[in-house]
Amino acid sequence: MADFLNVSSSATGRRWVGPAPEIERQAEALVQETQVPMPLARILAGRGVSAAEVPVFLEPRLKDLLPDPMGLRDMGPAVGRFLKALRDRERIAVFADYDVDGGASGALLLVWLRAMGHDATLYIPDRIDEGYGPNVPAMTKLAQGHRLIVCVDCGTLSHEPLAAAAAEGADVVVLDHHLGGETLPQAVAVVNPNRQDEGGELGHLCAASVVFLMLVEANRQLRADGIAGPDLMALLDLVALATVADVAPLTGVNRALVRQGLKVMARRERPGITALSDVARMDSEPTAYHLGFLLGPRINAGGRIGMADLGARLLATQDPHEAAALAERLDKLNTERREIENRVREAALAQAEARGLDAPLVWAAAEGWHPGVVGIVAARLKEATNRPAVVIGLDGAEGKGSGRSVAGVDLGASIHRVASEGLLIRGGGHRMAAGLTVATERLDPAMERLAELLAKQGAGQGGAADLRVDGLLMPGACTLELLADLERAGPFGQGAPAPRFAFSTMAIRSVRKMGENHLRVGFGEATGPTVEAVCFGAFGTPLGPLLSEHGGMRFHLAGRLEINRWQGRSRVQMRLEDAARA
Repeated sequence: MADFLNVSSSATGRRWVGPAPEIERQAEALVQETQVPMPLARILAGRGVSAAEVPVFLEPRLKDLLPDPMGLRDMGPAVGRFLKALRDRERIAVFADYDVDGGASGALLLVWLRAMGHDATLYIPDRIDEGYGPNVPAMTKLAQGHRLIVCVDCGTLSHEPLAAAAAEGADVVVLDHHLGGETLPQAVAVVNPNRQDEGGELGHLCAASVVFLMLVEANRQLRADGIAGPDLMALLDLVALATVADVAPLTGVNRALVRQGLKVMARRERPGITALSDVARMDSEPTAYHLGFLLGPRINAGGRIGMADLGARLLATQDPHEAAALAERLDKLNTERREIENRVREAALAQAEARGLDAPLVWAAAEGWHPGVVGIVAARLKEATNRPAVVIGLDGAEGKGSGRSVAGVDLGASIHRVASEGLLIRGGGHRMAAGLTVATERLDPAMERLAELLAKQGAGQGGAADLRVDGLLMPGACTLELLADLERAGPFGQGAPAPRFAFSTMAIRSVRKMGENHLRVGFGEATGPTVEAVCFGAFGTPLGPLLSEHGGMRFHLAGRLEINRWQGRSRVQMRLEDAARA
């Protein structure tokens, strides 16, 4: 494929790649048959949407896309045991993971049960003291006071802890999405689209979506008995938040769940999300970007460096005053998290560079690195190197780490394989993200073996990732009307990236540094309108110096369009991602 605008190596070292010729032909046909504008047609063609499918794709209806909950194995026993506990007024405990998906999953159950007049106990393990998932002491204690324990976003690999709960006479239901092992733990039901005996068609669902499907079936069975269940549509803000924050692909039913969930969130009816939106200074209707980069990190901050249950409590509370206090606390913890992350990121990158960035796996480990930020730092290493990355915080004889992967490389399966071979104490996850615990003395051989497995999947074979461009735009085409058209193909995120446009041979009309590291640029043709662009982190890359010292040269510029709202006014701006001398 030819280089787009003949850019073979941009300011950030990337080759620009435009739409394939067949995509262009399909887009032109869509314009003729459906009258959608060309920029939108390119997105639709790239997603494989035919002309007949365009109306349904642009206006997806959840009822047309939501799968039958009973299509998942063990859903029948799970719902049956859940409703029995409700009918018999049994004490129920919810054991949830400490991230956004776990917190939202737990909140879904708490809110649904509360609407049915039934309170439940929430338990979220401490990341440092207890680690991920159910543990024997916690499950034993919960089992002594509860007849049913529902594990959400965890539990599929927790054989010993679930057996301990059963020994105390408690029933356990697991609602999870992490990769399953060859055998299942002792439980009434393990509902997980990523069980090894599942077909994988729903493997892209996050845990909150699995919980939502169980509640859909619970409502259906209650309705058959003449009982009205809670309003499930009102819970979709929690499902949307979890889907985006857990980096699930925004395709198929996930796209419909998030699209509808954003509408629910915009009504500002959930005290916790409303309070958190306010402390995050969200001044517009929520988008997938807000969920992933403003709300998600703040909710995660409790599990990373504070009290693990703060996020779930925020999402479940009905009290606006409690919500405001929890939101303020999470906001402060998120600020602390960023400071810790920056220190670990600098040290991890230096270590990884010393080891070499051209291997199939980029990894770093050190004593004292906070386990609450290693996942974020791994994501930064992955972005910087276009390779799977693992970062591990060591604590004496043991280390806990987290990994992030690139498209086409299943990190969770590889880590699970290394654990099954005895080189890790435990480990698992899903394709794009995974966690592990390793004995310090086995660190090097474990990482060496993981690198071997990842290399077999093609990791490390490429250099800097290509920058994919969806088409050319002229400055005069950057209108609010165009963005409204493009949003019809949204929401955008993992698996469904927002369109990226290039502007050819642009003159730099204004340059202004923002803070220490960011840049605002105005550009256009010789005459005509000016497009405002913002480049975050510009001076941590070659982009900052190149554009701020442009010397009158012209540039090809690439980035994504967005709406900048300020003092009641809305205008189009570009989030600048790359540049090349024209």
